[in-house]
Amino acid sequence: MMVMPGLLYFALFKYLPMWGILIAFKDYLPFRGFWNSPWVGFKHFDRFFHDPVFWTLFENTLILAIYNIIFFFPFPILIALMLNELRREWFKRSIQTFIYIPHFVSWVVVVGMAYTFFSSEGGIFTDMLVDAGMNKVNFLMSNSWFRPMIILESIWKESGWGTIIFLAALSGVDPTLYEAAKMDGAGRIRQLWHITLPAIRSTIIILFILRLGTFLDTGFEQIFLMLNSTNREVGEVFDTYVYATGVQQGQFSFSTAVGLFKSLVGLMLVLAANKLAKKAGEQGVY
Repeated sequence: MMVMPGLLYFALFKYLPMWGILIAFKDYLPFRGFWNSPWVGFKHFDRFFHDPVFWTLFENTLILAIYNIIFFFPFPILIALMLNELRREWFKRSIQTFIYIPHFVSWVVVVGMAYTFFSSEGGIFTDMLVDAGMNKVNFLMSNSWFRPMIILESIWKESGWGTIIFLAALSGVDPTLYEAAKMDGAGRIRQLWHITLPAIRSTIIILFILRLGTFLDTGFEQIFLMLNSTNREVGEVFDTYVYATGVQQGQFSFSTAVGLFKSLVGLMLVLAANKLAKKAGEQGVY
């Protein structure tokens, strides 16, 4: 009975909608319905792969995905390790509460704050640069600053929330291991390297594998709100393209094909990463 709500959730909202994948192989016409729309095979995939915009979308999405792996993924681990070193429990819990709060702030508010701080006209941070004698930088309209701002916003909003799993893993470390290490003369750095990190290594690997499953999911809402006519060249990704073609233009079959391609890339990455993890002696996801 306790498991039933979870099973119903996955059945209704995860597995049942997977039948919609068939739309990618049809010319879906709403007035003819799902089953009566004509079957066209790989027509939409062929169109997408031969479209000149494909390589632009792929490059933009891939770069943002790599930036997320390199810069965003390790950040919750670093914060969890630093919080684990705090000895005053009340101070540790206060910091945890403070860094959890941004997770509950919507992307609309986060982007609004970014405009308040970095707008070229009246932006707080921009005005501080000018007052310091530096040249004015148009962060929100710059191609070179678009990707760093996306990553920085993600770090600020989600890195604190991401520490929960790592802190839970760290809470299971036997304190006697640290005491034995101290008796052997190990300092804080050696304890961190030889006890703390190995204790959460399996958790890091599992979360990394799961993260690869959404490797090309760069986040629609955040990027859509940050896009404008000047940074679209580096900011247009698969998610925003699916919205433009599927919702705004009504090309349901074509946008479904684009989304399916992205999902297949994530699936292949998960399978490859899981196999490599098992070869390295780790447990893996399955």
